[in-house]
Amino acid sequence: MAQPTLHTDRLLLVPLADRHLELEVQLDSDPEVLRFIAGRAHSRDEVVVSHEQRMALTEKVDGLGYWMAFGTEGGSRGSTAPASEEKGEFVALMMLPPAHGPDQPDDPMVAELGYRLPRRCWRRGLASEASRALLRHAFDTVGQSRVIAQTMTVNTGSRGVMEAVGLRYARTYFPVWDDPLPGSELGEVEYEMTREMWETGRGDR
Repeated sequence: MAQPTLHTDRLLLVPLADRHLELEVQLDSDPEVLRFIAGRAHSRDEVVVSHEQRMALTEKVDGLGYWMAFGTEGGSRGSTAPASEEKGEFVALMMLPPAHGPDQPDDPMVAELGYRLPRRCWRRGLASEASRALLRHAFDTVGQSRVIAQTMTVNTGSRGVMEAVGLRYARTYFPVWDDPLPGSELGEVEYEMTREMWETGRGDR
């Protein structure tokens, strides 16, 4: 089962491919987009490495990986999904790889939900809409046992998305930072959705 193309009311989610590299470069060129991830913009060389790592992770668990989301009218409320990526506008990098970080379980049945949007697309509900589609894919298609999401404690925007799509707070932890960001002293938070939560209706379908 390869990564499928996914659809929502406003979005077309296409599996990440090499042709999308320049969109990733543009996304990571804004330091505000990476404020809670790196605290600065990434260079093109850094994005190339990240892209290669993402493509490698798509090979680990069939069906998991990364998607590029496209919308029309900037994904504004009331807009509709484009018929193809060529007819749409890039609005988000959506992430659902197998858990792989140093503070994550080494378990192929656990996936990590993530999202990264251009600043012009913030506060339109796009991350929540796309995340619901990825949760449905994780549990109903891939058969994951758990999906986690992690962010800095001070990242209230990202935490709001996690709560909006039905994930519950699981823990606060304190990773070792090579170059601590402002707010890192408050640690990071992990939210989760378990299969039981999904099947009993806590996931927002």
